[in-house]
Amino acid sequence: MRLCVCLVLLSFTLCASADVLAGGRFVWDAVGGAWDMLRAYRDMREANHIGADKYFHARGNYDAARRGPGGAWAAKVISDARESWQGDVSGRGAAD
Repeated sequence: MRLCVCLVLLSFTLCASADVLAGGRFVWDAVGGAWDMLRAYRDMREANHIGADKYFHARGNYDAARRGPGGAWAAKVISDARESWQGDVSGRGAAD
């Protein structure tokens, strides 16, 4: 939900300060990047193999970043959220 709110606010900011088409393209790339990350997560869950999470996370980041600046931004936000969840909330520690 936070990601959607961030995307909406970012799109308003970009559309107000830059070309509408460029702002729309950034948002479209960000949504596509988030979809790439979700697809990699689903593939990881389907593979159900211990230790493969780093590969699937890297693949999702790669696919998202290839979409452009919006996809790279979405991959960074999702990756940072994952690291924060692992280090703070899950109790596994930052070393994991």
